[in-house]
Amino acid sequence: EKFKTLKNEGNEFVKKGKYEEAVNKYSECMKLNTEECAIYTNRALCYLKLYKYEEAKQDCDHVLQIEDSNIKAFYRRALAYKGLQVRKKNMAGI
Repeated sequence: EKFKTLKNEGNEFVKKGKYEEAVNKYSECMKLNTEECAIYTNRALCYLKLYKYEEAKQDCDHVLQIEDSNIKAFYRRALAYKGLQVRKKNMAGI
């Protein structure tokens, strides 16, 4: 029950564009249930919005270990890789 409340609060923060707050809610959810893939893909989305590509990739990797056909995890991991590549290119250009 507490898990559901935290997840909903996290989702509300995402809708408002408050990604840091959402990450905190989703992280609290994970303490209660580590098997819920949606929490990880939701948190990965927040990390992408915050340009935390490495963290987003890790969350997606975790989901894909549990559920190897999770489309959201594949898609968001691809976005994370893309972000990491762009960052690498920008760093090289400095």
